[in-house]
Amino acid sequence: MRFSAIYKNTLSEKTRKILNYGDIIVFFIILVFKLITYGKEISPEYFDSSVITPIIASVLIIFSFSFLFKGKKRTAYLLIIDLIISLILISDIAYFRYNKDIITVSAVQTAKLLVGVKSSVADVLSIKDFMFLLDIIILVPTFIYVKSINKNTIKLKFRLVLFLAVFIFGAALDAQQFHKVNVEQPTLLTAMSNRIYLTKMIGNLNFHVVDAYNFTSTKVKNSKKLPEARKNAINNYLKNNNSIPGVKFKSEGSGKNLIMIQVEALQGFVVNKSINGKEITPNLNKWINKSLYFDNYFYQVAQGNTSDAEFMSLNSLYPAQSGAAYYTYAGNTFNSIPKDLGDKGYYTAALHGYNEGFWNRNVMYKSEKFDDFYGQTSYKNDEVVGMGLSDESFLNQSLAKMKTFKQPYFSFLITLSSHYPFNDTAGYEKYTMNKLDVGEYKDTLLGNYFEGIHYTDEQLGKFLDKLDKEGLTKNSIIVLYGDHFAIPKENINQLYSFEGIKDPTDLTWYEYQKVPMFIHFPDDEHKGVNHTYSGQMDIYPTIANLYNISNNYMFGEDILNVKDGDSTNVTFRNGSFTDGKIFYVSWTNTYYDIATGKKIKETPELNKKKEAATTELEYSDDLLNHNLIKTFLK
Repeated sequence: MRFSAIYKNTLSEKTRKILNYGDIIVFFIILVFKLITYGKEISPEYFDSSVITPIIASVLIIFSFSFLFKGKKRTAYLLIIDLIISLILISDIAYFRYNKDIITVSAVQTAKLLVGVKSSVADVLSIKDFMFLLDIIILVPTFIYVKSINKNTIKLKFRLVLFLAVFIFGAALDAQQFHKVNVEQPTLLTAMSNRIYLTKMIGNLNFHVVDAYNFTSTKVKNSKKLPEARKNAINNYLKNNNSIPGVKFKSEGSGKNLIMIQVEALQGFVVNKSINGKEITPNLNKWINKSLYFDNYFYQVAQGNTSDAEFMSLNSLYPAQSGAAYYTYAGNTFNSIPKDLGDKGYYTAALHGYNEGFWNRNVMYKSEKFDDFYGQTSYKNDEVVGMGLSDESFLNQSLAKMKTFKQPYFSFLITLSSHYPFNDTAGYEKYTMNKLDVGEYKDTLLGNYFEGIHYTDEQLGKFLDKLDKEGLTKNSIIVLYGDHFAIPKENINQLYSFEGIKDPTDLTWYEYQKVPMFIHFPDDEHKGVNHTYSGQMDIYPTIANLYNISNNYMFGEDILNVKDGDSTNVTFRNGSFTDGKIFYVSWTNTYYDIATGKKIKETPELNKKKEAATTELEYSDDLLNHNLIKTFLK
């Protein structure tokens, strides 16, 4: 009897010791579950069970610190950490749905922009996303229960031993995975050119730690001088890239106006496409047939979206590694289109009917040397469609302004009405003369987009026809292109269904990330279709040739002077690239043969191309981070 009582008491004591850490155990299980759920949510087709190891490792490291606290302090630590991580996961999911990327510290700097696109944010959030906060209902009573059954305190020495043991074990697990990533792709952890793939390999928490470290180290590094050898390497690379002057179309634009139109969310799949017997973009189709059209032209934007499209098109420099270049590098010196045409005596103006401070345009346009920026306060807000001033009113008022400009001029126009989530269907219908019946796609994101871009197409048609009627096309070159995607990956199956696509691959997805781009010459000269694979980085080099501009600081290529059968090297900010024959998808580290659509194995030559793409991105980053154009121009 006495032995039984002793055994019972001993068992109770062990149970109490285990339950003393019950809150930590429950926290660990819940957090691992949430992180795995997050991984499956953002990219179910790419979720790999190997990520569970770094997920567990990162959680072990986080909760190891809880051993340093006791009582209420430990409870507060665990609850605060859980809340912070839950909010990060919700933000990451919303950001991924819209941008198909992972949010970074730099991207958070542009968070105030969410005020202007609140409908977009609301549209990508789902009620189920807030399940990441429900575990607090479990954690709070667990903490209360643990506290009630065991009020004994454990000595600091033992808690320190637990902290070190768990921390070191978690760090060791993490180190193995980090080493694996570093061997497979040596620059990935520092360049972070492929954020989705990196998250898949090391888990969400580790990704954000690496991002924060890189952000901080970059700030510190940028405060130091770049080695002269590195500067010379970048300078020589750019000089070689821009050393061969174009022969075809040389100086055809000299003395002529340049009118560039960046169209919000205009994607290539709507061109020459009909629904219920009616063309979605009849006006663009008409002008494409009168122009030189590029049907393999990609957007290359990153976290800066629309502003990145502007930045690349005006400067032929890659977007910021994180965040938006329009914020990060607004104080830099640029050899931009407005700067170089301004040096040739052109009047240069940017026109956009939205808030001047959005995307920091009011600051950035000064750095890019526009003579004037006509923003929201320069327009009469007499008709609203979508986010703001309607495209019809914007284009009409812009044309009136352009007619007063001293020639030759460079006008850069940015439309707005076809902005995601395309939910102003009442406005689209009210102000569209030639209505579009989207049938079964009514009230779907794709159907709303068709209505929105159909409305914008009609306004662009009117604007271009007026330019023609006013005689402005006789002495102007017009460049029109789409800025970025319209249909987020979250809704891509709607598009695949419309297109009749079955068994899509990553190559399929990329092929649907093309945007229209055409160059219209006076008297409809040079009309036709150019099949060269190219992107937004290539607009400025092409214009530089047309307007006889000498610029040594462009990473893109002149599309009009690519050798027959070749293409430009189109590199994306995430590390993916194509040369027109193969397509490398960075987030799965996979190569495709474009002609067959089949996956192909990596060869030394392909690996060399992959490294070259990474090098070019790093050169662009260094050039921007250290304001090297200013240095090179001295």
